Amino acid sequence: MSRPTRPGGVNVVFADHSSERGGAEFALVRLLQTSQPWHPTVVLPRAAPGATNVFAESLPEGVALVQTGPRHVARQQGGSGALAAARLAAKILASAFDLARLRAVRDADVLVANTTRASVYVAAAGALTRTPFVVHIRDLITEDAIGGPATHLMRQFVLPRAAGIIANSRATLETVLPYVRTDVVDVIPSPSGLHPVDPATVTVPATVARIGLVARIDPWKGQELLLRAFASACPDGGARLVFFGGPSFGHEEFLRDLNALARELGVEERVEFAGHSSDIAAAIDSLDVCVQCSLRPEPLGQNVLQYLSAGKPTIVSGEGGPAEWVADRDNGLVFAPREVESLAAAIRTLIDDSDLRGRLARRAAATPDLLVDEEIGIRIRDVAERSANW
Repeated sequence: MSRPTRPGGVNVVFADHSSERGGAEFALVRLLQTSQPWHPTVVLPRAAPGATNVFAESLPEGVALVQTGPRHVARQQGGSGALAAARLAAKILASAFDLARLRAVRDADVLVANTTRASVYVAAAGALTRTPFVVHIRDLITEDAIGGPATHLMRQFVLPRAAGIIANSRATLETVLPYVRTDVVDVIPSPSGLHPVDPATVTVPATVARIGLVARIDPWKGQELLLRAFASACPDGGARLVFFGGPSFGHEEFLRDLNALARELGVEERVEFAGHSSDIAAAIDSLDVCVQCSLRPEPLGQNVLQYLSAGKPTIVSGEGGPAEWVADRDNGLVFAPREVESLAAAIRTLIDDSDLRGRLARRAAATPDLLVDEEIGIRIRDVAERSANW
């Protein structure tokens, strides 16, 4: 049953299970910084004292922020086995009931689940309050990507009840389409803060001084793979390797492991762990070659869109969302997923061939459909409005 939307725009409640520095969280912040005619509220779990909260730091005036319900942790921090599953189920149920009790939710025209975990308790809250909901698909909904129980819940409980689906790539959409009943479906890249440069203005330096990856420090983002490939491609000095991004979701130990590996490989003096950067554009601008090298298929790869938009010679893994944006030797180089020597060969190719670097950089900037956040916001608002009346 549809409900009439209010004059001046829909009331939208966005729910996220985390306030840490993750791609989904930054994307939602950027979305809410666009000038859409809606009335948004963000609902998050209660955070631990002193914890990072990207929403509290960045939400514009006029966006309400509510924190309620139990704190959620990343899957690898929650443990495994029946007891861990029971604890997670209890948290999801508690989150659903807390969400349903909120005045903002009862008054909402539509709920939007910003992450996979949030979508489970948003679906339950939507059923309790009879409020239509949208699921923002930012993960590949497969057992390899999110685990068996989460995949089952998404396919059997969440997706069939969703009034709207936003997929961040065709790759993510393909994993959910068989389970979706709504016709309000769109593929929309996440807001990534793009400022596309004019291809005619793009130049590259004569030599490669800085090779880099912009991604949170997380084993599946491929920092170890890139570190080993860099050591193989540049064993005798020259270029530096720069990692922009800090550890989130409990991966501080992995950062220590990466530092130890850099020492072991003999490249410690040429590897920089720059930490989290609040100025992504400046970080990317400081690099001569940009890399995406995740160890499992990236649903989208916001960093890839940022690299292309900046007109940077770009190397990506040949699977998932990035492979939808980069064609080998057209607007970037594509390497065989998870293969150190394939990535090393791509790095060596760009170091050795300045003409190729220049051509790929200009073609990167000319990549079709690199949308600015305002354009993406309009499309997401359209899905929210259509779903409210589904």
